[in-house]
Amino acid sequence: MTRRTWQRPIRWGILGCGAVSEHKSGPAFQKADGSALTAVMRRNGSLAEDYARRHGVPSWYTDAGALIEDPRVDAVYVATPPGTHLEYALRVCGAGKPAYVEKPMARNHAECLRMGEAFDKAGLPLYVAYYRRRLPRFLAVGQLLQARAVGTVTGILSRLCTPPHPPAEGGSTGWRRLAEHSGGGLALDLGSHILDILDFLFGPLEQVHGNAANRLRAAKVEDTVSFCFRAGGVPGAGCWNFAAAIDEDLLEISGTEGRISLSVFGDGPVTLSTAAGVRELPAANPEHVQQPLIDSVVHDLLGTDRCPSTGESAARTSLVLDTILEGYYGGRSDE
Repeated sequence: MTRRTWQRPIRWGILGCGAVSEHKSGPAFQKADGSALTAVMRRNGSLAEDYARRHGVPSWYTDAGALIEDPRVDAVYVATPPGTHLEYALRVCGAGKPAYVEKPMARNHAECLRMGEAFDKAGLPLYVAYYRRRLPRFLAVGQLLQARAVGTVTGILSRLCTPPHPPAEGGSTGWRRLAEHSGGGLALDLGSHILDILDFLFGPLEQVHGNAANRLRAAKVEDTVSFCFRAGGVPGAGCWNFAAAIDEDLLEISGTEGRISLSVFGDGPVTLSTAAGVRELPAANPEHVQQPLIDSVVHDLLGTDRCPSTGESAARTSLVLDTILEGYYGGRSDE
């Protein structure tokens, strides 16, 4: 199939101009070379209008269909909760437009497959906002691995602990604890980033086994998760606790000649420990954390780059999540 390219500037519309698009992503569509943000949508009209006014966006809507069908919109960023991703992505595809979908790609792997199949059949690109694939800190880790800075990699460890989040009845985090909207607990919202960056650094995760539990009983979704896997032949393990007394965020890659340690969600230095000593590599995040990935999405559409985060790669992460959580939910394909 001949790869289609779009004309510059790529004119974007955002479905769900809420907290994520306020600083992490929205301004990046305006700052990317060859890109413009021309329309936003939110069900609350006053909030949509306010966002458009503050960010200098020409048009705003309260109806998703109106934005999707707007002839002045070339591509759509779906920044709503995961429970709406499938519906909105299929509508964008039906309008003949590319989509950039927030992570996780959908509530489960089956929904991801439906999205991917629709865009493949239509010959349209589908991107997913696993933006760590373009952040300097993870590119630095990739360079260390390529240079064999720790020798032969022998193990991967992920540890993530956070205190309990607010109850689902109030606050902006409410939908994240309702499986019908999010697909599960914070394993999907936060853990998906970890699984995706492991896929990026080492290749698809295989031989995945996992367990999940609900220890706090503050919501019906899981709040503790443990799992093991292989990636690129390397054994790995993870332990995530979203009902802990302390915060912890560690990704550790061990090898025959050293160790790489870093935070997945922070922006402190990447630490390389070898017999020669401890070396810290500065790797601060950009002002708008999704900017590097959005740059690559725009240039992919213009035919000058390849975006590393696609529907295909994101669906692999959802499959791993389903495998880890299947026992807890008794399956991953229903509401």
